Amino acid sequence: MPAPGPISIWVMDKARGIVIRITRLSDTSLIVHWCTEEIGLLKTVAKGARRPRSPFAGKLDLFVEADLVWVPSRKSELHILKEVEVADFHAEIRRGYTETMLASYFGQLLEKMVEREHPVPELFDLLRRALGYLVKFPADRRALLHYERQLAELLGVGHEGLNAGAALERACGGLPRARMECMSLFGKDPETG
Repeated sequence: MPAPGPISIWVMDKARGIVIRITRLSDTSLIVHWCTEEIGLLKTVAKGARRPRSPFAGKLDLFVEADLVWVPSRKSELHILKEVEVADFHAEIRRGYTETMLASYFGQLLEKMVEREHPVPELFDLLRRALGYLVKFPADRRALLHYERQLAELLGVGHEGLNAGAALERACGGLPRARMECMSLFGKDPETG
C-alpha cells in the first residue's frame, strides 16, 4: 500500500471589511481591496468573479460592507477570496457622482496613509462612519475636511496651526488626486471665496 501523499491544509481567515477598490485581474477574476476591522488593508483575488454564475455575483461592488473569508497567500500580499456575505451595500452612495468621488477619496487616502495588513480598527470605524454619512447626506466640503481631521488625529500627524489636509500631505508625501477633484466638485468655499 503506497504511503499517503502530503496533506494540503487550507487555513482560512475571516474579517468584516469594506470594499475600497476593485481592479480587473483577468477576463474572469478581480482584485478586491478591502479596509477590514481585524486585519487593516487587505488585497484579495476573487477568482471567477466576472463569470455570470459566480458565487460573488452581486456581492462585490465599491463601498460594500461584508463578512469575508479568504485563504492567506504564503507568497504575496494577494490572498484568495473564498466567501463574501454582504452586510450593507451602501447603494445610496452611488446615487451621485460627487458622493461616489468623495467615498473613493476616503478609501484612496487610507491606502496612501496606512501600511497593508496592519490592523487599526479605529480607521475601519472612521471609514464606516464616513460612508454612513454619505448614505444619509449629500457629499460636501465639510465631510471631506472632517474625515481628514479625524484621520490625521488617529494617525498622530495633526499639528497645531496646520490644517489636517496639509498634515496628511506632509506625512505621506502628497494626497490622492481625487481630493482636488472633490474640491472642484464642491465649488468655491464660501468662507474663503
